[in-house]
Amino acid sequence: MRILSGIQPSGKLHIGNYFGMMKPALSLQHEGDAYLFIANYHALTSVTDGAQLRQATLDVALDFLASGLDPEKTVFFRQSDVPEVTELTWLLSTVTPMGLLERCHSYKDKIAKGIASSHALFSYPVLMAADILAVQSNIVPVGRDQKQHVEVTRDIALKFNQRFGEIFTLPEPSIQETVAVVPGINGQKMSKSYDNHIELFGSPKATKKRVMQIVTDSTPLEAPKDPSHCNVFALYRLFTTETEQAELAEKYRLGGFGYGDAKKALLAVMDRELAPLRERREALARDLDFVEDVLREGAHKARAVARETLDQARAATGLA
Repeated sequence: MRILSGIQPSGKLHIGNYFGMMKPALSLQHEGDAYLFIANYHALTSVTDGAQLRQATLDVALDFLASGLDPEKTVFFRQSDVPEVTELTWLLSTVTPMGLLERCHSYKDKIAKGIASSHALFSYPVLMAADILAVQSNIVPVGRDQKQHVEVTRDIALKFNQRFGEIFTLPEPSIQETVAVVPGINGQKMSKSYDNHIELFGSPKATKKRVMQIVTDSTPLEAPKDPSHCNVFALYRLFTTETEQAELAEKYRLGGFGYGDAKKALLAVMDRELAPLRERREALARDLDFVEDVLREGAHKARAVARETLDQARAATGLA
């Protein structure tokens, strides 16, 4: 079973990325033939500064390696290091109906958020299809709101296969039902777009400042509180065991326990999990040759698979 995941280097990764995408992706390296790429071509639809994109790409690589990605178990690469994907994108675009792209909600959502309209933004699903089909992925882990991306890929692959022969594996979405929706400091889903995020590897001082800004209600310190309606407790649950959650919940319900105390408890468990990863990241940042070697080797492996796929597609269309 081949599994593909990707993430855009559009800025510093945050706690929402860590629990929503990174940890589930890292768990896949123990379940099948895992491929994970840094989607820097996709990021060009929103990141317009070259130096910023280069740094963000490196940051994503450091973040994943520090968080436990094993290059021996996961093919880890930069999207732009596999040029076969862009040629395949053109071949796929010849069978992609305009109506299919016009129905994609991601384009409408991004335009609504103020991202400038462009051909790249509109045809984004075709490049995504090429990412998936180039390595003949069987499974694509996505959140329920991203299921349409895989459905579009299947539609494109089916149309290509019907016209030119059975070239592509039809991928299946693996809906990540168990992935928590991580609240930001204002209670909305954590997102850089909302500026409500807590950076995954921010400095301890910056992390503390953001945690202390988490919105809570005005219940007095001495009064009992409901942990199920507390943004602080929702984040605390992500880092702790059921026993620890029960113990903190009891403090909430007894009263005499303030939200400031809860935020301190959250900072402590965050540091417990993230401090070792931060140390690992700092060590990796001093050995960028190793990081580059990992990405190059990953690209070499990914290109070997993508080249075989592209050669088959070129032959089928008459280009070979």
